[in-house]
Amino acid sequence: MATSAWLLSRAAEHPPVLYLMVAIVTVRACGLARGVLRYAERLVGHDVALRAQADLRVDVYQALARSTWIGRRSGDLLSRVVNDVAAIQDRVVRVLVPIAGAALVVVGANLLLAVILPPAGVLMLVASVLGSLVAPWWSGRLSAASDRALAPLRGDLARVVTEASLAGPDIVAYGAGPGVLERVRAADRALRQAEQRGALIAGMASAVQLVATGLAVIGALLIGAEAVAAGQLPAVQLAVLALTPLALHDVIAGLPAAVQVANRSAAALERVDELLSTAPVGTGDRPGSGHGGPGSGSIVVRDLAAGWPGRPPVLSDVDLEVRAGERVALVGPSGAGKTTLAATILGLLPPLSGSMEVFGQVGYLAQDAYLFDTTVAENVRIGRGDASDDEVSTALQQVRLDLAPTRLVGEHGTRVSGGEARRIALARLLLGGHPVLILDEPTEHLDRPTADALLDDLFRVIGDSAVLVITHDPVLIARCDRVIELASLHPAGAGGVIRAG
Repeated sequence: MATSAWLLSRAAEHPPVLYLMVAIVTVRACGLARGVLRYAERLVGHDVALRAQADLRVDVYQALARSTWIGRRSGDLLSRVVNDVAAIQDRVVRVLVPIAGAALVVVGANLLLAVILPPAGVLMLVASVLGSLVAPWWSGRLSAASDRALAPLRGDLARVVTEASLAGPDIVAYGAGPGVLERVRAADRALRQAEQRGALIAGMASAVQLVATGLAVIGALLIGAEAVAAGQLPAVQLAVLALTPLALHDVIAGLPAAVQVANRSAAALERVDELLSTAPVGTGDRPGSGHGGPGSGSIVVRDLAAGWPGRPPVLSDVDLEVRAGERVALVGPSGAGKTTLAATILGLLPPLSGSMEVFGQVGYLAQDAYLFDTTVAENVRIGRGDASDDEVSTALQQVRLDLAPTRLVGEHGTRVSGGEARRIALARLLLGGHPVLILDEPTEHLDRPTADALLDDLFRVIGDSAVLVITHDPVLIARCDRVIELASLHPAGAGGVIRAG
């Protein structure tokens, strides 16, 4: 812009064209390079940002794999994994690059005007400080609270929308729709208000920058005109003094938004850091059990206290041992803590006290095992990703499921019956060949003849695996080697006890 201003002024004096060639070539080179360099900046910046985002996402997945967020809000967790991790990209592309570029251009432009006319350089410096430092800092301070609230508010909105979506049929059945929708609207309204506050403050900062630029242009014209009249400045350079602040405004205009994005990304990445810093939860898995042959499994629990995050212990003083080849039934009334104990053995919940060792990899058949919206074969292959088609077909035959492997199961398994969904999940488990198995109501949704046939096949194919079965099925209980009864909590809430039967 400064070169163009000089070129226009000098050309108005009608010099020989050769006098203008250097400026003409410079303007054309800058004009062509602007698009090329802008593209290169975007390409390199996004490459760096996306690589950082990919690395961070892998770190988050690894942290989740070695820890547990069970019992927490799934919608908020999804927002952290998707939206908050993406904040690293904003930090690079929308914060670091604009601020670094603006700093270089501001310094260069101020040095240029200081060389041409020192008083104009001083005026430009004041305007630059106001537009590139004071206005962004001021807007960042005013909007800090709303900016940092955006990530948690997005998490709240994701949470209520997810809960409403998952519980949709029950909400409709019980007529709770208006109340749930109001919760969604309230979360959306809070997020929108925070965004509007940030946008208002950014607009005010832009107005301050525009006023500073206008004053710099007017001041440069006044100072420059006086210098030209006094013979201290060539007339062709007056336009340079006037147009350079306008060009500089385009560079610094995005700084208030960059500061706000910095606040937002900092808050989002703090939520990601909370995931990364979550304490690992492990069961002390070991490759061999000592209670059977190589690779056989077992479970050994001593004086265990277990419970859910932020709640009193559900169980205490638990002693449990399942040896290789044993089939042990875990029974008890609803709410006694059977699923809590299973989650603790799996490593999804950290033991509150006591000791626990699991020898061998654990396979788990959950009561609400999830089916993905893909084929039967792909759902079974989750148990072992490199399984061949024949191995998948064999696993389906082992659970007496006569479904084509290529059949689609639908979203949440809506295209198969409850019993078929149960057997798909069981086939997935058998495909993994785990030395330790925890089965939560494996015969649920099955009629008696089918359940009996399934148990025959199940106990035949699991071999020497240590099996802990959570069930209310009296037939299944009778087929187990031992029965362990989990008593209900007594009114004082001190914990449950285990009695062997």
